[in-house]
Amino acid sequence: MAGKRRRKLKSLAETGGSKDKTVVDKKEELELQTWADLPVELLELIMCRLKLEDNVRASAVCTRWHMAALTVRVVNQPPWLVYFPKFGNLYEFYDPLQRKTYSLELPQLHGSRVCYTKDGWLLLYRPRSHRVFFFNPFTQELIKLPRFELTYQIVAFSCAPTSSGCVVFTVKHVSPTVVAISTCHPGATEWTTVNHQNRLPFVSSIWNKLIFCNGKFYCLSLTGWLGVFSPQERTWNVLAVPPPKCPDNFFAKNWWKGKFLTEHKGDIIVIYTCCSENPIIFKLETVNMVWEEMRTLNGVTLFASFLSSHSRCELPGSMRNSVYFSKVRFFGKRCISYSLDNERYYPRKECHDWGEQDPFENIWIEPPKDASSFV
Repeated sequence: MAGKRRRKLKSLAETGGSKDKTVVDKKEELELQTWADLPVELLELIMCRLKLEDNVRASAVCTRWHMAALTVRVVNQPPWLVYFPKFGNLYEFYDPLQRKTYSLELPQLHGSRVCYTKDGWLLLYRPRSHRVFFFNPFTQELIKLPRFELTYQIVAFSCAPTSSGCVVFTVKHVSPTVVAISTCHPGATEWTTVNHQNRLPFVSSIWNKLIFCNGKFYCLSLTGWLGVFSPQERTWNVLAVPPPKCPDNFFAKNWWKGKFLTEHKGDIIVIYTCCSENPIIFKLETVNMVWEEMRTLNGVTLFASFLSSHSRCELPGSMRNSVYFSKVRFFGKRCISYSLDNERYYPRKECHDWGEQDPFENIWIEPPKDASSFV
């Protein structure tokens, strides 16, 4: 009995010693850990709170810090989504990065509808008075243009109206073979309108899409043909490029409303959507003049809305290689977006029927450089 007791006590002593050794080993291991051993999630949380210059400095510490800093580094700001109220003068601005909404009283916009945005400026139209004007909601600057009747056509401009190179452009369907192109610029006393012949079919409507790229205006027609207007040469041409090919089910109810046009560093990009399918994105390949389907955006983020769409690079990792649409769910907390990496919508199953949305309800706009002064 005594022998068994001694063996049991020895076993317990050894077990206790083993536990003490394990505790000591873990303590020594923790003492040997450095800042470089922080969990990735914690590193990213710290990095995202740093200013750009501090983020760059931190990325030079080691490989893990470099990867974490790049993932959350924000060089560009995403555009904000501005909502036009049906009643009153209170306008809401939604920031998709912070998922916050800010409000601003803008009585100057009463009775107007939005036409286009670029460089932080809105182009607006008052149907009753035919007044066309620019307005910057962040600086409260207003620049008037000559009166002009805008019925069933869309409008775009090349750059900020404070620039000497600003040109306002609109195209209107006259007949299957003729379009009327009108242009103007800040300081002008009237609009210039010229009819142009179409060599190829071009149906112009309010559902067309316009962008300014490489010194020219590009207009995507109702049926997918691309018209090009050069303000310098004052020439109009419909490109001999067949429309992008989409599955038959894309051309269902309201199919013409789910198209978006944008550009990125000189590349023309078209987004086709269908309420029951994932979006398809095409880029105009200018050498062979064909539309090529894009399986990736190479880290670029697209922001699509009816009247103007935008592109951004160097946004946080979670926003990259995605398309953000001009529809916010969950009581203003999250935009509908589509990730090309994961091939799915966020929130899940939130693909949207664009035929249900008012095209003048909202539009993406470039936010102020110092957003803190605005909010």
